Amino acid sequence: MNNHVTVLEIDGNALLHNLNYFKQKLQPNTKILAVVKAFGYGSDGVQVAQFLEDKVDYFAVAYTHEGIAIRDAGVKTPILVLHPQIPNLTAIVKHRLEPNLYNFKIFNAFLKLADETPLMNYPVHIKFNTGLNRLGFWHTDIPKIISTLKETNHVKVQSLFSHLAASEDIEEHDFTINQINNFAYIAQQFYKHLGYEPMLHILNTSGVVNYAKAQFDMVRIGIGLYGFGNDIQETLQLKNTHNLKSIISQIHFIQPGETVGYNRAFVAKRPTKSATIPIGHADGLSRKLGNKKGYVLINNKRAKIIGNVCMDMIMVDVTKIDCKEGDEVIIFNNQEMLEAIANASETIVYETLTAISQRVKKVLM
Repeated sequence: MNNHVTVLEIDGNALLHNLNYFKQKLQPNTKILAVVKAFGYGSDGVQVAQFLEDKVDYFAVAYTHEGIAIRDAGVKTPILVLHPQIPNLTAIVKHRLEPNLYNFKIFNAFLKLADETPLMNYPVHIKFNTGLNRLGFWHTDIPKIISTLKETNHVKVQSLFSHLAASEDIEEHDFTINQINNFAYIAQQFYKHLGYEPMLHILNTSGVVNYAKAQFDMVRIGIGLYGFGNDIQETLQLKNTHNLKSIISQIHFIQPGETVGYNRAFVAKRPTKSATIPIGHADGLSRKLGNKKGYVLINNKRAKIIGNVCMDMIMVDVTKIDCKEGDEVIIFNNQEMLEAIANASETIVYETLTAISQRVKKVLM
């Protein structure tokens, strides 16, 4: 049992608010795929999936083991594995996951498995590269894919999809429209020659906001589900889902000239009261937050981190804060604090959230 006093609270009401915010932007028949990869963007993918099971149409994870964990928790909603690997294909079938087939190597490997098992109309998804240049077939591969698919009844294409490279950047509008048009062309070729019509999806969170006309059959909601939108104004319409808190383990009274932490990075210039908190870079706090670049909240007051961030602890200046050992410490509980941490860490909110260690206790409230 994880009895660590540092806890990440996942706000279920906020998740539901954010889901409904995006749902109201969709056509009535547009399906929703909730992205719960990377432990639900640093929260808990299993708990989030359990909470949203009857509220969305699909889930997506990056890797097979993430999908297995959700299946093992009893979730029956379809799960798309975005980046499956050949050694995991048998496990994918065993746990009723649905693989993304993104090149001929994995495409042929899965068809071979499906033939040998044998499977019948097993749901697969096919990704096309329309400009992100990360994963996916090229449009020139369409004839070979369709020809192969028409020769088998072991698999059935559940969806065709692609991923926008810059849907949040209005200056890249023409590039994004070109991606959408290319995807529409690919879909037309499949509809014309495959004999049935798979679902289509290309929009991510920011795509839903900026390119609503390209909803196709389904949209994928990732970071928006967890409280961050296309821009500052939209983020204000969303609710933060991650609340990271801890406690004060010990208070020290530091005299002028004394130092705090490794490498004696903080030197007291005046009598200083410091508080030690049981969270460090092994829990996901960047070392760049040390030496007063980051802060926490104690009794609604900012306490700057002093010295270097340790593996398991940070020390903060509480000289002007009325507090005692055992008092609650807020590492972050809103988007503003998360943005501040990301900026001070010289990174983005995505990394700040997904860096939260699995040794931190996570509870969906």
